Amino acid sequence: MATFIKRTVLGYNAQEVFAWHSRLGAFERLSPPWDRVEIVEKQGGIEYGSRMVMKLRMGPFSQTWEALHKDYGNGAFFTDVQGKGPFAAWKHTHRFLDTGAGESALEDHIEYALPMGSIGQAVAGGAVAKMLRRMFAYRHLRTARDLARHQAFVSHPRLRVVISGASGLLGTALTAFLRTGGHEVMPLVRSKRKAEAGEGIYWSPESGEIDASGLEGCDVVVHLAGESIAGRWTQNKRKQIMESREKSTALLAGAMARCQSPPKALLSASGINVYGERGEAILTEESALGEGFLTEVCKAWEGGTQAAKEAGIRVVWMRIGAVMTSAGGALAQMVLPFKMGGGGVVGSGRQYMSWIGIDDLLGAILHLMMRDDLSGVFNCVSPEPVTNAEFTKALGKALHRPTLVPLPAFAVKALLGEMGKTLLLDSVRAVPQRLLESGFVFEMPQIGDALCFTLGRFDEEDLQSGVSVE
Repeated sequence: MATFIKRTVLGYNAQEVFAWHSRLGAFERLSPPWDRVEIVEKQGGIEYGSRMVMKLRMGPFSQTWEALHKDYGNGAFFTDVQGKGPFAAWKHTHRFLDTGAGESALEDHIEYALPMGSIGQAVAGGAVAKMLRRMFAYRHLRTARDLARHQAFVSHPRLRVVISGASGLLGTALTAFLRTGGHEVMPLVRSKRKAEAGEGIYWSPESGEIDASGLEGCDVVVHLAGESIAGRWTQNKRKQIMESREKSTALLAGAMARCQSPPKALLSASGINVYGERGEAILTEESALGEGFLTEVCKAWEGGTQAAKEAGIRVVWMRIGAVMTSAGGALAQMVLPFKMGGGGVVGSGRQYMSWIGIDDLLGAILHLMMRDDLSGVFNCVSPEPVTNAEFTKALGKALHRPTLVPLPAFAVKALLGEMGKTLLLDSVRAVPQRLLESGFVFEMPQIGDALCFTLGRFDEEDLQSGVSVE
């Protein structure tokens, strides 16, 4: 049997850390974004007798893992063992140990055996040990950072939050993040069956239908829904991109305005492309808007909230930059070509990219939700925008790969059309002036740190933990 132990001292008592792990969303928050894990079945939480079946995806293949929860001590520990899965044996004990002065030690203690005994250990033991060190370095840092984000608002009442686009990349992450902070989250769903089962609030932007009663008395609505902008912008695609935002936003804002007890706030997504191509100019929330298709989309998106604003609801427009996460989106698509040595600057490499790490974006959304005094436009981007050349160098460094294969501007335009020009060649150098002025603190303002964290490319000193084989 092999043993792995990862122990970290946190500035919170054991009960607080245990409570975070016991809430809905904890598993999703602890799952590294570079691993493709799908929950197939879930019964209970972490208490004795609970069960979870996961599907681990490895390229074209998948592996089922059944986790059975056994020993359980409220506030102190819980244990899961493998029922079915890739290991010959697996027992994971999560321990929460008070160390005094309001601190505690979070300890993950794993005993495992690989298939084929000593042969399996000799062949794959080193790779598995490295995988565990990488995974639990991420998990412990993620736990500490999430606890810190929620601790900043510990005296604020927990909120009832409605989210549109909750099944998308950002919506899924936001739902898990808010639930681990003790907030109640209800998604807007397009399935009447799910709504009738209590799994969400029904709406259909295409037909103009929404169950407005589900919005009554909620605290915040976060609007993230909208057709993906990826792909060639044909006439039909343009129509879908524009109408999905115009119709959904107007429907939602109008329903909120008609509520007897309306939500207190509407946080609506938008994009930094509202500023258009601006070269090296530094863009704040007070900067003039630009020109172009995405600029018009963002204007219409923000304008769709008018009914809520007129009804006296606090409205926040979140102009979001390129979101850095290896769980999906543009970064996930770049990783394989860069790993294969095919990465390089796009166009001149001098164009600016306004970006934000997904966890800083989640923190910014929480900040804007909880601060009743904040309204209007907020650039949700890192305070350190980078040129394409700087981004390319940082990604190559994180993946330990050369970046010698450029993608000329003419090739971008030929392959991707206006979408490629707007997203890859236009320069938008936005900064989060209002977020910073409001006291928001970024966890990872530098692109190199954000990439290394989401890709799990930690320094060796971050990966030190006890691994032994018997």
